[in-house]
Amino acid sequence: MEQSVHLPEANAEPESPRGRFGLGSIVLLVSIVVAAVIFGLALSRQNQTQPTNGAAPDFSFTTFEGESFKLSDFKDKVVVINFWASWCGPCRDEAGELQSAWEYYQPRGDVVFLGIAYADNGPRSLEFIEEFGITYLNAPDIGTRISEDYNILGVPETFIIDQRGQVAKFIYAGVTQESLQAVIDPLLVKG
Repeated sequence: MEQSVHLPEANAEPESPRGRFGLGSIVLLVSIVVAAVIFGLALSRQNQTQPTNGAAPDFSFTTFEGESFKLSDFKDKVVVINFWASWCGPCRDEAGELQSAWEYYQPRGDVVFLGIAYADNGPRSLEFIEEFGITYLNAPDIGTRISEDYNILGVPETFIIDQRGQVAKFIYAGVTQESLQAVIDPLLVKG
């Protein structure tokens, strides 16, 4: 049995690259590129840290009661921002301490406490606020955009912002009234 070998003609057009790649190959290639971009963004975000000094990222928020504010509305005041979630054990430990500190500073009028409910925007947040008798401002972090601005890695995380809008202190967990007063009182003296 004789096999015939087919040789391309001398004047034949070379096969186009389109002919080598099917739709499945193109979809696979695009998927790989998209995955690489997403992975790269996640890696770069992972390498970012919480702001521990410099200007505090400004943001808008609407409280659970429907009041709208921006962080910059509180210029000339010390602002304590606490990121929390109802399902977070350490957040539950800090809740009473934060409320006590708020009650201590509230009559002065130059300190604002703000709770940001991280990825916990429903009835459980309201139950948490009620359970601990929290009376300072609290707002849901819709789409976790505020948490992203502050590059939080978990909850609880607390930021103390001075009267000029600069981050004065970052506390990962374990906030107590005493630890807050140790940071806030000197800021009030500097005014």
